[in-house]
Amino acid sequence: MDKKLTKNTAGTIQTLANDFFTGVYKVYNFTLLAVKEAFLPPYEWREIVRQCYEVGCKTLPLISLTGFITGIVFTKQSRPSLSEFGATSWLPSLVSIAVIRALAPLVTSLIMAGKVGSSIGAELGSMRVSEQIDAMEITATNPFKFLVVSRVLACALMLPLLVLYSGAVSLLGSYINIHSNELISYRAFLEDAFSKISFLDLFSSFIKSAFYGFTIGITSCYKGYNSAKGTVGVGSAANQAVVYSMVAVFLEETVVVQFINSFLR
Repeated sequence: MDKKLTKNTAGTIQTLANDFFTGVYKVYNFTLLAVKEAFLPPYEWREIVRQCYEVGCKTLPLISLTGFITGIVFTKQSRPSLSEFGATSWLPSLVSIAVIRALAPLVTSLIMAGKVGSSIGAELGSMRVSEQIDAMEITATNPFKFLVVSRVLACALMLPLLVLYSGAVSLLGSYINIHSNELISYRAFLEDAFSKISFLDLFSSFIKSAFYGFTIGITSCYKGYNSAKGTVGVGSAANQAVVYSMVAVFLEETVVVQFINSFLR
């Protein structure tokens, strides 16, 4: 009995391992194809612009609210600790460093993964279920370039811009909170905020945001494009697009932080 149980357990582990590595291989091929198609004509400029509008402009209200609240809350939470050492004058520098280096890219990426990722996964999943993708192949249209590449490029292009906007809104919220307590001028706030920010901080934030956007786009498109049949498959694709995108962003953030810290040393 024990030998049979051990054999079944080993078989289950082997099956899970095979499924995992098969999935990794499929994602790898999917990503390579997306990168290849992005550089080959014809280019779907109109669809790329439309997706940029869907990804960027329609996300601005949520990004504005979240960024503003993030700046206020982080400032309020940091003030008591700095007040104990009489260092409340460091608040602008502290907030700007936290926002530019970590909070703005991470929070904005998570919002995009939740809002845009679920939308892409559900949209492509429903098109797969209703056989619209198959119909596009019959009409000599490249559905992969039109549906996948355009969305991945839109996510990679728009997320860095959204991160810059989110950082600016967060600093605005921080300034309002600091001004209401310390009566600091806007000019003095900006001077203190950007005195500790280097070009490397801005550059790394911009670049990693582009990678986060690419990851969110690839993950969401992969789940939607390869959705299972039926309405259950569409819901599962949308849910997995959000979860896997967020996990991938957290993993990338960990790697990027370690790389930047080692580079600064």
